[in-house]
Amino acid sequence: MRCYCVMHHGQPLELVEKDIPTPVGTEVLVRVTAAGLCHTDLHIWEGYYDLGGGKRLNLADRGIKPPLVLSHEICGEVVSAGAAAGDMKPGGRFVIHPWIGCGTCPTCLRGDENICLKGRALGVARPGGFADYVLVPHPRYLVDIEGLDGAEAAPLACAGVTTYSAIKKLGDGIRNEPVLIIGAGGLGLMAIEVLKALGGIGAIVVDIDPAKREAALAAGALAAIDGKAPDAAQQVIAATEGGAGLILDLVGAAPTVTLAMQGARRGGHIVICGLMGGDLTVSLATIPLRPLCIEGSYVGNLAELRELVDLVKRTGMKPIPVSRRPMDQVNQAIADLHHGRVIGRIVLAPEFAH
Repeated sequence: MRCYCVMHHGQPLELVEKDIPTPVGTEVLVRVTAAGLCHTDLHIWEGYYDLGGGKRLNLADRGIKPPLVLSHEICGEVVSAGAAAGDMKPGGRFVIHPWIGCGTCPTCLRGDENICLKGRALGVARPGGFADYVLVPHPRYLVDIEGLDGAEAAPLACAGVTTYSAIKKLGDGIRNEPVLIIGAGGLGLMAIEVLKALGGIGAIVVDIDPAKREAALAAGALAAIDGKAPDAAQQVIAATEGGAGLILDLVGAAPTVTLAMQGARRGGHIVICGLMGGDLTVSLATIPLRPLCIEGSYVGNLAELRELVDLVKRTGMKPIPVSRRPMDQVNQAIADLHHGRVIGRIVLAPEFAH
């Protein structure tokens, strides 16, 4: 089978021919029909996360080293399964929950495999979707997408479940006031749709890219603010009539978190999902005096992906814009995402060449 592999960090992916794996035990072999490209893929391609102050979290220090097959937003069809996988009929269509843990630690046992310290996520520590086939360790990670378009469903495995899990953390307040969403890339557009499907008031969106602000408005955002504007915080306060109570930072960079704190009202709740990096100096007294809740959110768990797919099916939630490209254009796709030229999501598959 064909795999597009990171052989050297920061260098173009290379086409490698490998044997098609044979599933054993509970494993399921899935033919890839759609594989999304995410900013996390860029971090893995680069080989590190920026921790600010000149510090980096190098993936090699966590045992994640080339060759690597990227993409954790994967839809596909079952080809075969191991003897212990149960009744897995060939041809079944699924989106794959990629955030796989060790399965035995207290975190995994409570259902939060996505934050397991020994995580073995597809597209990170295990081969992902930029290949003809992917091996899934257990059928429980397969979520049925009957009736959904595979290329539109693939981003649910990351952009979708990430924003769904983060919005859940904001609680029922989403039905009483708008959410300030910082970042109008694939996650931002997905968050707008998730909010609508959950019955939220709506979103006020911040982005530095005018094309992405326009895309957010076209998707139904109540307002769009230029994050580079010198009075961006004042615009946020004005648009939210005194400061934002619910803030979702999908960028996670020092300037965006700073803006979130400046634009939050007393008692504001800030959830940070983005991993662009940097650092932040905070006056500690402001946290209890205001008082602010600053919370991290990392992708989502299997139950949340199942809830999200069910929400999509029940409400007809609109998909985010998807650019379908053949798999052999993966390096151009990475360059486009790296340089901010993507609205929504790029989804790749071998069959998109035809």
